[in-house]
Amino acid sequence: GDARGAGRPTGERSGRPTGDARGAGRPGEARRDSGYRGTGNPAADRYAAKKSGAGKPRQKPSGPRAFGGERFGKDLGPVRRPKAARTSRPADELDMHNPDGVRLQKVMASAGVASRRVCEEMILDGRVEVDGTIVRELGVRVVPSEVSIHVDGMRLQLNEDLKYYVFNKPRGVISTMEDPEGRPSIGNFLKNKNKNERLFHVGRLDAETEGLLLLTNDGELTNRLTHPSYEVPKTYYVQVRGPMGPGIGAQMKEGIELEDGISKVDSFKLIDSTPGHILVEVVLHSGKNRVVRRLFDAVGHPVERLVRTQIGPIRLNDQRQGSIRVLGRQEVGHLLASVGL
Repeated sequence: GDARGAGRPTGERSGRPTGDARGAGRPGEARRDSGYRGTGNPAADRYAAKKSGAGKPRQKPSGPRAFGGERFGKDLGPVRRPKAARTSRPADELDMHNPDGVRLQKVMASAGVASRRVCEEMILDGRVEVDGTIVRELGVRVVPSEVSIHVDGMRLQLNEDLKYYVFNKPRGVISTMEDPEGRPSIGNFLKNKNKNERLFHVGRLDAETEGLLLLTNDGELTNRLTHPSYEVPKTYYVQVRGPMGPGIGAQMKEGIELEDGISKVDSFKLIDSTPGHILVEVVLHSGKNRVVRRLFDAVGHPVERLVRTQIGPIRLNDQRQGSIRVLGRQEVGHLLASVGL
């Protein structure tokens, strides 16, 4: 037993340095005790010490951790930083707050804006107005039928009794709900459940004109969409005989004298051309009777086919002719916003 350590310097045993000898050969460097005890191989010890951080001063946190957030990583998710302090008043001090109402974020989610969680973020970001006041508190309760709510400037339609439809009118159909002469009318295309609703058609299309008609029981919207002061743009596809001489588009933009005054288009664009026929897109906000047909008659290109494809923000797209579809909530919001509702 006494011979095991023979020939070895005091403080060494089995080739492993003792505590006093661990830092030998590294003057001026204090090793941090990381639990590592060495192997006896100098190169291996230096590598292991480097990996464990021994001998390196402790650094201050930087990046996300310095701001109290979580380290960004694939497994930990994105950085979360504290929200800036808000200076808005408590919910119960706001004029529109009704303790017997429904939470604002729930009303928004029910109106199809987004999930309730996203609606809460919208409120905190100041993107929601109630009766003209920006709300930044999650505790606000409202009675939907008694308030006006706007999100990013777009009004939410909260009255479930108001209906909004798009009808793709075929040629030969009269723009009335019923026709005493028995001609095809809008009412012929309404389903049984819609016939009990008192609907108005917004504007008119003559019997030979096809395309988009709005149907609604919202009287205020109907008045604004048809009133000239709101200048709601309408888009038409017009097929005429070709070729068409130069300058026709510029002439229509400048204005053409008709029997009831000067009328003009907002834009004029050539869409397609085939031998003997031309397809043109025009946009105008005039509500005069048969104004598109009369404009093209005035420049010597009588209309062969006329289709209205858009009113304000509402598009016909690929909706089947003769069909009626319900407007989506966002479409209704954009439509209301276009006339200041």
